[in-house]
Amino acid sequence: MSKDQFVIGVDYGSDSVRSVIVNALNGEEIASSVYEYPRWRDGLFCEPAANQFRQHPQDYIDGLEATIKDCIAQAGADVAAAVKGLSVDTTGSTPVAVDRTGTPLALTPGFENNPDAMFVLWKDHTSVKEAAEINAHAALFDINYLQYVGGIYSSEWFWAKLLHVLRADEAVRAAAASWVEHCDWVPFLLTGGNDITAMKRGRCSAGHKALWAEEFDGLPPDDFFSSLDPLLKGFTHKLYTDTYTADEAAGTISVEWAQRLGLPADVVVGTGAFDAHMGAVGGQIEPYHLSKVMGTSTCDILVAPTAGMEGKLVRGICGQVNGSVIPGMVGLEAGQSAFGDTYAWFKNIVSWPVNNLLSQSKVIDAATAKALKAELSDLIIPELSRQAALLPIDEANELAVDWFNGRRTPDANQELKGAITGLSLGSDAPRVFRALAEATCFGAKSIVDRFISEGIPVKGIIGIGGVAKKSPFVMQMMADVLGMPIRIHQFKHTCALGAAMFAAVVAGIYPTVEEAMAAMGRGFDQEYYPNINLKEVYNKRYNQYKNLGEFVAGQVVKATAELQNI
Repeated sequence: MSKDQFVIGVDYGSDSVRSVIVNALNGEEIASSVYEYPRWRDGLFCEPAANQFRQHPQDYIDGLEATIKDCIAQAGADVAAAVKGLSVDTTGSTPVAVDRTGTPLALTPGFENNPDAMFVLWKDHTSVKEAAEINAHAALFDINYLQYVGGIYSSEWFWAKLLHVLRADEAVRAAAASWVEHCDWVPFLLTGGNDITAMKRGRCSAGHKALWAEEFDGLPPDDFFSSLDPLLKGFTHKLYTDTYTADEAAGTISVEWAQRLGLPADVVVGTGAFDAHMGAVGGQIEPYHLSKVMGTSTCDILVAPTAGMEGKLVRGICGQVNGSVIPGMVGLEAGQSAFGDTYAWFKNIVSWPVNNLLSQSKVIDAATAKALKAELSDLIIPELSRQAALLPIDEANELAVDWFNGRRTPDANQELKGAITGLSLGSDAPRVFRALAEATCFGAKSIVDRFISEGIPVKGIIGIGGVAKKSPFVMQMMADVLGMPIRIHQFKHTCALGAAMFAAVVAGIYPTVEEAMAAMGRGFDQEYYPNINLKEVYNKRYNQYKNLGEFVAGQVVKATAELQNI
């Protein structure tokens, strides 16, 4: 390829969407833009105390249009005219109920402000009960339909959320023609889809969250679901049998969206996938290297040659799916339900006086108070990190467990809670923050240990995402805890870059994902090496973490049993 051609990658995160225009020749970023979801920012349709987190589809549409148009304005008309492909990644499992045209119900009359008609964000845990029922129900069948998702179904996933919404909302139940992942809906929208039966469903989301498997010839049979709850009877017929890998086209951009965005009418739109899976490609993943997307949560991706996975089923992870990351290889997913969210939670705790009392001050005016709150908010985590890094590492230090939003991997259990122990009158904010940071690193180690114990080697760590780029303190600690180097990918919006690489493949610029990755990869700008002098103390601390985790999990089991006996 000698002539510049351009592609667009769109990455939908938990708080915002970001788009990039990339030169397909060399991976150079030409323009980027970020849009924060206003309804989500204002806390609409969410009830954190009830673990309800919903997002309105209009935020997604507005963000798509705003970021791409902003990128085009930055890049200029000549670049826009040479855009050949566009691919999208999203968080997941983030599904929504749609009508027969594939329109999310929240965009139809009567459902505009109904949270059950909106996208159920990955971190929504309102379906814990339904997930437990699915796990118990699956044990009754000769075929283990959970074998390719680690043996445990999670409340963060497709079927548990569907069953909860069907039970909770009769109006949505009556109107729902299907149930659709966010990453499948956006390409359908961009290509002008208007018939839900024609929507192309991605292999990534179907395999990791919806129990689709090649070995089952699609989804589990209808009787698996209808015998769980009659509300699910016939629902598999509203879904799909075939799936598509992200190197396959979903279609060509519609006339409406081409005009709306200012793009050529022949732009090819790729099949969608989850953010971490495309991010692993953007981060130049290698076989048996663990790609850690570190943001509000972590999503850890490992790819292995198909031959190396024959006869292996990894317990307690978030799925192993042929082609979910790179076609021709098995993609394995794990992760932590709260990572950056743990630090954000503590930041909110320690900043409570600033956020709530400055506005009452009689010394400074409202505008000054607002500016001061914003300034202090930006300083809290960096200063906590600086002070925590100065503390000695000792077995007697404060200790935490990182399950503040449940446990994703290993062995999903969203009912588990976080914990902090070893507190004394000498426990100050930096000491507690350090314990929380250690806990998230110990959680990362438990994932690596699970892969290794199941016969899957982990040869290296690749760090991408906001925490990886912004927190040397956490990254160095993680290298020390894991006892292995961590390479940090230099591209700021790595998931969006991965989407752009897939766009280059679906547009025919490169024949394979591997060739796109080799040509467009931007390399690594930092590497953290473990301090061997800390190996012994961190091994002891990790054992303390595991013991505390076992105690916390035991208390949850005990409390659940007591409630069931009431």
